[in-house]
Amino acid sequence: MSANLKLHQLRAFTDVARQGSIRAASRLSGLSQPALTKAIQELERELGAKLFIRRQQGVVLTDIGDNFFRHASLVLAELRVAEEDIQQRLGLGGGQVNIGVGGSVARTIMPQVINQFHREYPLVKVRIVEGQLVSMVHELRQGALDFTINTYDQSHLDQELMYERVMEREYKVVVRKGHPLEKARSLAALQQADWTMPTPKGSYYRLLHDLFGERGMAPKIVVTCETFMACTSLVAQSDFISILSVDVIDDPILGRSLVALTLDEPLPKAIFYLIQRKDTALTPMSSYMAQLFRRYCH
Repeated sequence: MSANLKLHQLRAFTDVARQGSIRAASRLSGLSQPALTKAIQELERELGAKLFIRRQQGVVLTDIGDNFFRHASLVLAELRVAEEDIQQRLGLGGGQVNIGVGGSVARTIMPQVINQFHREYPLVKVRIVEGQLVSMVHELRQGALDFTINTYDQSHLDQELMYERVMEREYKVVVRKGHPLEKARSLAALQQADWTMPTPKGSYYRLLHDLFGERGMAPKIVVTCETFMACTSLVAQSDFISILSVDVIDDPILGRSLVALTLDEPLPKAIFYLIQRKDTALTPMSSYMAQLFRRYCH
């Protein structure tokens, strides 16, 4: 990094880029709007390029600004990791661990991991993002997430990330108790029903999409749920059909209203991986959190 580039300039730039306006970034950072504007103007002069296009509703990144944002975000994330690594190695605790988890992991393994981690390191803050890998790739690349426990599609492998297999889980077609198709025994018998599924961009659900295609089937997916809870709640309280992990069906609360169908054609198992950047070492606290996930996944 050029000696003339200042950390406060990078922080001002990334805050404004993420918020889309100087006013919103000011509220988030606690800095005045004039201070943020000055820092960004100094940064633009130093780089010799415009980073933002100013509009009435806020600001948008230029092409150069968008490219610089990726680098600046990673620089700041690496500095945070380096600072926390030193503090944690000195036994001072504190810092923050940022993780992503798939929906079924969030309802089963994650609470046990977080509970144990918090008992041992109560001063460390933990941020948890729930969703499929497709929604987390950007934050993983930028260093905003330390790692995620999720499935991934090997045909769309991201070369910046590394993948460590930690567990596999069985998935089944699920309906509410008392559903008219509760006794169905084949996927063909369900084809005309109304389905709800997480986004097909998700890794495991892309695999299911391909599986249906190979069998010449096209389930009528009329509702796409971006969150696991929305999908589960819809199935439990309607005639929609979905595909969920058996861990969810076995859950004493969530599974109370659900029935897993016994079909002649078994669904492929979902393989979960611990996924992180290739070129970024985890802090001691993040590394311990990853170790807990490995332990509870097996």
